[in-house]
Amino acid sequence: MEDYVYVLDHLPTGRGDLPPHKRFPTVYGIGENQFTLLELVPKKDANFTIGERIFVGKDPNLRTKIAKIKGRINYEEMTSTAHGELPYVLIDMVNDQKERFLKFFNEAPAISTRFHVLELLPGLGKKMMHDILDERKKKPFESFKEMCDRIDFLRAPDKLIAKRVELELTDPDQKYRLFTRPPISKMYH
Repeated sequence: MEDYVYVLDHLPTGRGDLPPHKRFPTVYGIGENQFTLLELVPKKDANFTIGERIFVGKDPNLRTKIAKIKGRINYEEMTSTAHGELPYVLIDMVNDQKERFLKFFNEAPAISTRFHVLELLPGLGKKMMHDILDERKKKPFESFKEMCDRIDFLRAPDKLIAKRVELELTDPDQKYRLFTRPPISKMYH
């Protein structure tokens, strides 16, 4: 269960591609912990900003903008606006949770004797992976900036994480899921 969601799109009058009798105000968001894509029902007269972090947890007193969680959705069910905003919102989410992702870089394990979890990050090759592993043995990383200072050619570790999350959300056939839940099976949806 996600307690906080980042807004990807807000449709105050509902989806334009639906017949008028099926249009209801809708918010698309992405959960903070498991990057769950959600369709939400906003409270009457609530306003939203793309990228805004809002509470959707169980406590009704804290839930000021969302009436209810309609349910999980898959990437292809979101609007094109939500698709376009996702990469930017993901970067913000990663930076809002720096400690979580620094811990990932500091503790990520090998999958097998020949394959490491870090290799699943788009744009990170074997040499850079070995550099990260060597540097983290010396001293754990304390910030993304420090990682870049200590590892040659490493730029924007936050973007590496965000790109991996985006790949897991957009490609339902990903074998490994480092940060997201598997997509909803079409049989049950």
